[in-house]
Amino acid sequence: MKRRAILVFMLDRPGVLNKVSMLIRKKMYNVDTLTVCSSRIEGISRMTITLQEDDEAKVLQVIKQLERFTEVISVKELDTDHSYWREVAIIKLEVDAEHLKQFKERYDFEVLDQKSEDMYILQIAGATRKIDTFLDEVGREFIIEIARTGVTALEK
Repeated sequence: MKRRAILVFMLDRPGVLNKVSMLIRKKMYNVDTLTVCSSRIEGISRMTITLQEDDEAKVLQVIKQLERFTEVISVKELDTDHSYWREVAIIKLEVDAEHLKQFKERYDFEVLDQKSEDMYILQIAGATRKIDTFLDEVGREFIIEIARTGVTALEK
């Protein structure tokens, strides 16, 4: 399945997020990530929705239906070749310092806290694939807890 990112600018009003998520639920899509933040214009929010879908027509249908909402100002799909897709992960893991050290240069993570001799809380930012690869290479068996922001995207 192809990962898609839909960028929505909308009025910052109560219930809009619910309307958007209900529309996507009705279409039987499983949302991978949904991030919302304020835009540079007061009263307008910026939403990035990522989902898995190969069918171009289905994605176009969701975009057209989102455009019908009175609160929505604009909607478009972001092309991976012409935009940046990033997320942040905060990871608590139990691993010795030597094991962790071998990944520092390649992944440029930040150690936020060291809870004990072998328990760390890290932050890593980048493309989803980079974060997933880091987790696999470090070893998922060492991960105690993980929090991920979800993808946010910006056109080049």
